[in-house]
Amino acid sequence: MAHTVLSGWRFRALLLIVLLSAIGYLAFSLWGGWQEVVAATVRVGLTGTAIALALSLVNYGLRFLRWQKYLALLGHRVYWPESLRIYIGGFGFTILPVKVGETIRSVFLKQHGVSYPESLAAYFSEHFSNFISMLLLAAVGLWVYPQAKPLVVILAALILAALIVLQQTRWLQALETIAQNRLPARLARLVTHSIEIVLHSGRCFRLPMLLQGIALGVVAWGAEGVAFYYIMHILGSDLSLQAALFIYAFSMLVGALSFLPGGLGGVEATMVALLMLNHIAQPQAVAATVLIRLATLWFAVALGVIALVMPARKRKR
Repeated sequence: MAHTVLSGWRFRALLLIVLLSAIGYLAFSLWGGWQEVVAATVRVGLTGTAIALALSLVNYGLRFLRWQKYLALLGHRVYWPESLRIYIGGFGFTILPVKVGETIRSVFLKQHGVSYPESLAAYFSEHFSNFISMLLLAAVGLWVYPQAKPLVVILAALILAALIVLQQTRWLQALETIAQNRLPARLARLVTHSIEIVLHSGRCFRLPMLLQGIALGVVAWGAEGVAFYYIMHILGSDLSLQAALFIYAFSMLVGALSFLPGGLGGVEATMVALLMLNHIAQPQAVAATVLIRLATLWFAVALGVIALVMPARKRKR
């Protein structure tokens, strides 16, 4: 896989982006006080780090299980070791701009008979399910941060409206026909492909898959929220699990809405601000934020780069 899509300058460009992003994170750590970040890392230790990484692996594993279910619903059963490699490999592109990085999976899945509209529908379904799951986790903290209630209610209304639109198959097909007959060829092709993605996505949001996808997402992202709570607990904070889950989920929501690569900047700023509102000193808040992002986002990026350079796994006959 790496010898085709990521050959030569493409792979070097990816490594350069990862390096520049890492430098930015180093600057973020220095802003909070590098001594505090180092001290927090030492305090968490190898055992604490291993537990946090293990909880991140739970997140990736459950999301991959959901990904396989989406592909199966769309009529494709990709050999799971190869599908896992492709899925994890997409994490290597998480920090690319405009949130298009993980769509690189479509290029690899095309070799396994999965069309671009179908793979993009699986991508959209996964991220939309993640959004719903994180909103539910954030709702847990409404009693802790009642001022966040209007935003969560608005987002919930938008999600409900989107779910209704996804199920309007006849209207979407009629709109597709109108676009083919009345729009210029290039624009009609773009609109048609977009509607096909929506139609495929609608199949992933029918019962019982809708509930299964959301449940898997809640447990997956909840695992990383528990990792965040665990890190805060080791660092001596008395932050409750309810508050920790809210801070983590709400910060991830802000990062998703920012459309920044990997939520870089938006997640960190929100997380630090919420921790400081909970009377956590700035150096400790920054240190905890850096550690949890290293154990979640940057761990995923590292695994993605490794997966991208691994040879393809073919089913043995």
